[in-house]
Amino acid sequence: MTEPDVRKGMPPVKLSREAFERRYRSRFVDPAFMSLQRELDAIVEAAWDAYSHSRKAPLTRKAGAGFADPDYDLAVDWLAARAAVLEAQRRHDDADATPRILIINGSSRSEHTCPGEMSKTWRLVKLAEPVFAEMGLAVDILDLSRLTSEFGKTIHPCKSCVSTAMPLCHWPCSCYPNYSLGQTGDWMNEIYPLWVAAHGILIVTPVNWYHVPGGLKAMMDRLVCADGGNPDPTSTHGKRAAEAKAIELKGWPYPRHLAGRHFGLVVHGDSVGAEGVRRTLSDWLTDMHLVSAGRFGEVDGYVGYMEQYATSHRELDEDDDFQHEVRNAARALGSAVRLARSGRLDEPGAGLADPNPK
Repeated sequence: MTEPDVRKGMPPVKLSREAFERRYRSRFVDPAFMSLQRELDAIVEAAWDAYSHSRKAPLTRKAGAGFADPDYDLAVDWLAARAAVLEAQRRHDDADATPRILIINGSSRSEHTCPGEMSKTWRLVKLAEPVFAEMGLAVDILDLSRLTSEFGKTIHPCKSCVSTAMPLCHWPCSCYPNYSLGQTGDWMNEIYPLWVAAHGILIVTPVNWYHVPGGLKAMMDRLVCADGGNPDPTSTHGKRAAEAKAIELKGWPYPRHLAGRHFGLVVHGDSVGAEGVRRTLSDWLTDMHLVSAGRFGEVDGYVGYMEQYATSHRELDEDDDFQHEVRNAARALGSAVRLARSGRLDEPGAGLADPNPK
C-alpha cells in the first residue's frame, strides 16, 4: 500500500466568482439595502477585483532610509503601526514621564450586548484602577469585551509565520490588514502601542473551560511578534519564506521587544481551572522576558465556588477577602514599577546570556 504524501499541499481555498459574490452579499441582508442593489453591484465588482488579484495592501510607499531595502514597497498601514510603536517606546523610555500601567479586561461579557450584564472581571478591573491612581501612576484600560460589543473591533488569528522562520514574523505584525480577503478592522495595531508604552501590565481574566477567553487568547497569539519578531519586513521582502529561513540560519538574536516590563495577574473562576490559567499566563509573560510582581502580584481564586451563576455578582459583593487580594495585586505591581523606575529593583537575570534564546 502506498503511503500518503504528508507534505502534499493543503486543499485550495480560492472561491469562484459565484461563491465569492454569494458570501460577500450575505453581509447585506438587512432590508435597508434593498434599494441599493445597483450600488452593491458596483461594490461587489470592485471587491471581486481586489480578491481575484490578491491585493492585500493596495496602498504602499517606499520603505526609505533605515531599512535593509529602502526601495521595497511597504504597506502604509504597517508604517503607521510602526510609527505608533516607536512613539510608545519613546514615551516608555522617558525618565521624566509618569509611569504607565495597562489593565486588561480579559472577559468577553458586556452589558452592551448579550448577556446584557457587566462581567465580574470588569468590576475587578475597576477595583484595581484607583489603587494605581492613588500611587501616582497613569492608567490605560484595554477592555477586550469590545470585541463582542463594538462594531468593527476584531483581533484576527495569528498565521504562525514564526513557525516557518522567526524573521518572517514582523514587529509589529504585517499580516493584517489583508484587504483582498476582507480581513480588516484589526485591533492589534492599536493594542501593540499600549503594551509598549506600559511599565506594568495587569491582566484580569475569568476562566473559560480551563483557559482564557477567546479574545484574550487571540491577543496573546498576536503578541508573538513582540517576542523575537523582525522589525524590518524589507529584509525578507514581505513574506518570502526562503529569505527568512536564510536569515534565521545565519543566527537570529530574538529581540524581546517588551522585556523588562512588570506584570500582575488576577484570575477568577467559579469551579475549576483558576490556578492553571494563572500559571499559564505567568509562564507566557515570563517567557517574553517580562517580570512578575511577585507572590502578591499573581492572584487566582474562586468567586461563588460551585454556587449558582445567577447569584455570582452577589457572591463577589460579599467576598471581601478576594477583593482585598485584587487590590494587593495592584499595589504589588505598582510598587514593582515604582521601584524599577527609581533604580531600586533590578531584573534578577539582567546581564545573563541565554544560550537557547528561542
